[in-house]
Amino acid sequence: MKFLYVDESGAHDQGDTFVMCGVMVDAYKLRSRTEAFDRMLREMLEQYPGTQTELKTSRFINGKGAWSRIRPDDRKDFLTRVCRLAVEQGGKVFGIGLSFSAYKSAIGQYPSNPVGKNYWLAAAMFTMSVVQKKMQGQTRNKGHTVVVMDDNKRHMPALSETIHAANPWFDGLYQVRQTKRGKRVWVRRKPANRFDQIINTPFAIRSHHSSFVQVADAIAYVYRRKLELASDDEAWLGEREYFAHLVGVLESKRGKIGHCPKDQECVRFYQEARHREWGL
Repeated sequence: MKFLYVDESGAHDQGDTFVMCGVMVDAYKLRSRTEAFDRMLREMLEQYPGTQTELKTSRFINGKGAWSRIRPDDRKDFLTRVCRLAVEQGGKVFGIGLSFSAYKSAIGQYPSNPVGKNYWLAAAMFTMSVVQKKMQGQTRNKGHTVVVMDDNKRHMPALSETIHAANPWFDGLYQVRQTKRGKRVWVRRKPANRFDQIINTPFAIRSHHSSFVQVADAIAYVYRRKLELASDDEAWLGEREYFAHLVGVLESKRGKIGHCPKDQECVRFYQEARHREWGL
């Protein structure tokens, strides 16, 4: 069994970039990985008493509020260690970076998409689709995936219903090929194997109740800031190089949709909606 902890970073009033990322952990490694993060956070808080107890990465790395008590080099070192923790011992990263302007254009081009204007739902369904594609191809897959989201009371009901309904519109993102009569052909999905790698429905939890939702928050912000810095000025000297390094730590462990049937509307939709620097 796997656990995927998911969080997002970005909003319309913060710029043009929205990122949702999930960190996947094997169930039998979850306790040790959680204890490792908790120990890292506890040791830092003991070194700087009076700071907060929940990691909110955007405020943390930029030294906002009580986090300003921590030296910048210590903040950078801590976030680097969090990124390494996320992908060690077989950890994987799933997600997508969207551009709000590109997403608006995409929904205009493909009005029949089932997520409509809900970019949060669109990002979540893409993430679930990549998990489905990667896990269904695991020859030694010993269990399915439990998805744990940072609580979002506005959008979680729609995500649960969309996963349950298993709309065939998303099929192209995780379709598989087989050889028939000597040719490689795409195989149509069936209701029984749509999102069959996701256990029941995504579950919501408050971020301060879950160490690895906080890790997912860190990963989402790291990717978001890397995308923003493709066009934005640095907030501090060396920021662009720093976030490029962190994404380098994560990127080799990030799941992608890879080869998909190009005639599927869902594939074209996400190609149009993604941030131009995000590789699907």
